[in-house]
Amino acid sequence: MTTYLKESFARNSRTHPRPGGGSPTGSTPRSGPPHTPGSRGAAAAPQPAARPAPGGRPGPPAPGALAAKVRTMAPSMTRSMQRVAETVASDPAGCAQLTVTGLAERTGTSEATVVRTSRLLGYPGYRDLRLALAGLAAQQESGAAPSVTADIAVDDPIADVVAKLAHDERQTLADTAAGLDTVQLEAAVTAVAGARRVDVYGVGASGLVSKDLAQKLLRIGHVAHAEADPHLAVTTAVQLGAGDVAIAITHSGRTVDVIEPLRAAFDQGATTIAITGRSDGEIAQYADHVLTTSTARESELRPAAMSSRTSQLLVVDCLFIGVAQRTYESAAPALSASYEALAHRHSPRPR
Repeated sequence: MTTYLKESFARNSRTHPRPGGGSPTGSTPRSGPPHTPGSRGAAAAPQPAARPAPGGRPGPPAPGALAAKVRTMAPSMTRSMQRVAETVASDPAGCAQLTVTGLAERTGTSEATVVRTSRLLGYPGYRDLRLALAGLAAQQESGAAPSVTADIAVDDPIADVVAKLAHDERQTLADTAAGLDTVQLEAAVTAVAGARRVDVYGVGASGLVSKDLAQKLLRIGHVAHAEADPHLAVTTAVQLGAGDVAIAITHSGRTVDVIEPLRAAFDQGATTIAITGRSDGEIAQYADHVLTTSTARESELRPAAMSSRTSQLLVVDCLFIGVAQRTYESAAPALSASYEALAHRHSPRPR
């Protein structure tokens, strides 16, 4: 892994400045429109100046990302908006030929619903969505292999299980990559790279991912902790402040044992990051930066914990590599030292 980092990051081995500035405390959760990462409530007392919000609003999704966006956003849509979103994702070629009135009639909704759905999916208006649909249809006509869509059955041969799981894992990774906001990712990398300390919160399957991220950061010389006990997580969170980072990992965005420590860290002025499948979930109210994971199909034999873990691990790896790039001068020696310290444990013992 050390060699990989040296070869991959040699071009980025310059020193990057540590981010400065504090954040206001005493925040309250937002209501109304979806949370905009990086915003906090009014401060109760004078505090250090807030860090500037990351610049650059992401543009509309690329045509290939449309289906992934629909899968991610559908659970938070109304039923009428879901009909519009699912229709355009399942038949992009046909829908690209329809006017806003035609699509409203086909889906049994209204023109206003079609426009609102377009905007929720990230497009300024229906005209932009139609252009994306035309592009997606062209991609599909280029000869992509048919996908495996059947769920895993109790009596499936093991070869079919392997094929279906491999397909689902590939789709989950592709959806996550397509939907990941790189502006938010860059901002999260900057915060972690310059942090005094990083706390990571997660329970269940997400707890395993939180431990993975913490141990990765430890190996490149960062002070990082993943606390599994929710009471201790809150206890450590209230010790954080400006210059520290708290990361919460929750697929649903509603896990109380993860929300509480992130909120405590948020109120103390630490930079907060949420890795979640629901960017509109409660967790986002206390996150400066939100990294969205894929919302994959669930089945009886493949619960959400399996698909969400795959998606979360990809985001964690992207975050880690970004931090390693930013801190290469210190990360590479730290990684070498940790490898050498453990090398004897991987060697055959003399008889």
